[in-house]
Amino acid sequence: MSMSDWVLSKALPPLREAFQTLLKALSTAEKPGYVLAELNELLTRLTAGEFKLAVSEPPQVQLDPYWENYVAAMIEQAATGKNTEAPSWTGDVQPLAEPAFGSSLKILRLHLLTHSPVAFRCRNIFIDSSIGDRV
Repeated sequence: MSMSDWVLSKALPPLREAFQTLLKALSTAEKPGYVLAELNELLTRLTAGEFKLAVSEPPQVQLDPYWENYVAAMIEQAATGKNTEAPSWTGDVQPLAEPAFGSSLKILRLHLLTHSPVAFRCRNIFIDSSIGDRV
């Protein structure tokens, strides 16, 4: 850990707590879209250094496989956008066995298959938005 990473880790523990708090909220949310929007806002506004520290630890709450993959994909997408590496724990999240689509409309499936962000496609999740986008 570099000196600047160490200083950030001491100065910014609330970012880690904010990330974990959002994951806890996601695990029990009746309307997860609101929590995902907040998580999107958090990931979007962080600098690369802040991002690395905020998401350095895996979720401290049990998420179902879909949400675990969705969060991992969000983090991987954000890391790409910030020109940094995703935390190693995202690689431990096994992709979904069956594809999951962001819409139940079958007519949209081809579009979702071809336009989903790579991080989501790799996890068998097919949506039409990514980090920084508003749904």
